[in-house]
Amino acid sequence: MALAAELSAKLPGSRLEGRNNRAAALAAELVFVAVPFASQAAVLGDIAAATAGKIVVDTTVPLVPPRVSQVALPPAGSAAAVARACLGPEVRLVTAFHNVAAAKLAADGDVGCDVFVFGDVEADRQTVIDLIATMGIRALHAGPLANSVAAEALTSVLIGINRRYKAAGGAGIRVTGLAGSADARGRQPA
Repeated sequence: MALAAELSAKLPGSRLEGRNNRAAALAAELVFVAVPFASQAAVLGDIAAATAGKIVVDTTVPLVPPRVSQVALPPAGSAAAVARACLGPEVRLVTAFHNVAAAKLAADGDVGCDVFVFGDVEADRQTVIDLIATMGIRALHAGPLANSVAAEALTSVLIGINRRYKAAGGAGIRVTGLAGSADARGRQPA
């Protein structure tokens, strides 16, 4: 509740309020989950019934401290597979934001990288891509949930690169060589 008040003060005109996870998920049209991997299953299990029929965007990366720069995929194969198992088939699961440092998202201006969006239903991916575009960030269709494992693993690689090269704000990935000029929604010109 205190965080909602703090954020409201920073974002004039916003309508933020504090709720527990289940109540927030029940009230939302679209749900973002941004929790550490150690909390993912519990949080998703808590909101599963409240999110049936809704798009849930899970940003979880399977990082295992203290070796977060070493890829450590879960027995299920990926955090996306864990999310699917926790939420069930009634939830329209999309994953994204695996490779964008939180510091980049918190800063004003260009984040300097692309967001890969994964999901088994193209229309759900597009909904998330359109939402990300409102943030001024280019998001790209990256295929089905099964592909999420590549971005999840790449996060550990980026953390290692950030440490080695002291990347201010975090290194990211920008896709080059796309035909034409994709707009922020990842759509190509006609």
